[in-house]
Amino acid sequence: MGYSGFKVIKEALFGHKGWTPAWRDPEPKTHYDVVIIGGGGHGLATAHYLAKVYGVRNVAVIEKGWIGGGNVGRNTTIIRSNYLLDGNEPFYEFSLKLWEGLEQDLNYNAMVSQRGIMNLIHSDAQRDAFIRRGNAMILNGADAEYLDEAQIRAEYPFLNFDDARFPIKGGLAQRRGGTVRHDAVAWGYARSADQHGVDIIQNCEVTGFRIEGGKCLGVETSKGFIGAGKVASCVAGSSGRLMAKANMRLPIESHVLQAFVSEGLKPVLPGVITFGAGHFYVSQSNKGGLVFGGDLDGYNSYAQRGNLPVVEDVCEGGMAIMPMIGRARLLRMWGGIMDMSMDGSPIIDRTHIDGLYFNGGWCYGGFKATPASGYVYAHLLANDAPHPTATAYRFNRFQTGDMIDEKGMGNQPNLH
Repeated sequence: MGYSGFKVIKEALFGHKGWTPAWRDPEPKTHYDVVIIGGGGHGLATAHYLAKVYGVRNVAVIEKGWIGGGNVGRNTTIIRSNYLLDGNEPFYEFSLKLWEGLEQDLNYNAMVSQRGIMNLIHSDAQRDAFIRRGNAMILNGADAEYLDEAQIRAEYPFLNFDDARFPIKGGLAQRRGGTVRHDAVAWGYARSADQHGVDIIQNCEVTGFRIEGGKCLGVETSKGFIGAGKVASCVAGSSGRLMAKANMRLPIESHVLQAFVSEGLKPVLPGVITFGAGHFYVSQSNKGGLVFGGDLDGYNSYAQRGNLPVVEDVCEGGMAIMPMIGRARLLRMWGGIMDMSMDGSPIIDRTHIDGLYFNGGWCYGGFKATPASGYVYAHLLANDAPHPTATAYRFNRFQTGDMIDEKGMGNQPNLH
């Protein structure tokens, strides 16, 4: 069913009785050309682009839970492409361009809101670093704008400009950044993939891989064996556990990242703000809640919940830059499982096992990368060659030392 304003009016006149399910709920077939493990944003986007762009339609997406129940529905919804390094910036700019055309591509309202993102600057050294980042963005075709203190005061007068510890000296703005409704992204990609013939199989857990003679023949699941020409792992924070079933040890760790939302408020934040003297970022949802987050919890975990020290740290960051946030009541908090790579950048590559592919290590950048991740992963699965924007995201960089260390923290995953 195609969605349109005319369709909404028609259904309103006839009691909304003509709407059909957004996607089917089929039983798995015995064999597919491609089996994608993981029904989150990246897995569903991969299926969509495989079918629509590359014409590979005998595809199954296997999800152990329900669509939208993982990280794609447990994040702070921010999209941006304000990266520095050549290995990252072209990829995330490609993703932002896909976001800009996503609703037309999917025929689905994903509530893409390019309200802008502002990275605040608190020292002279940080100003130099952010101007360098902005120049790198512009060289890669992205937009970037430096704002001085007066310009930021005009746009964000409620910020704490008088704090001697964290003076606001400027900011790096990307006007095309913003937010997207995370649930709608999952639903839109699932609906489109289904329309193009992809089977979305929920409540189906992968329990193992069938590997013979160095080739992956399919997956063992709670619904029986499913054969496949190619198997694509795309399970975010559970990557380590899944790939261990194929006797693979990955260069990643799993950590919890918490997020928070306040009670609904009248409009106060015109865009997304990040605190440059600590790790704090905040935006305002369309329902009025302030959505914010900060650092990872400092321990390995597969739990979708966090711990109190990070709650305190995040709230301190918010109070330091925006004291009025202390008057808002916290509505809820949650956690997502991040698969943190050794250099803080993702991996999209073939494995040493023929027919087995991997997509993971997204750290903090998973949601904003959703369209590009799906597109380039689909390209890899269809052509057995990396997409031009993802040539640096190979396993072998950890052997050759060609790290994509965006934050300059070295090989310590929790610091990325």
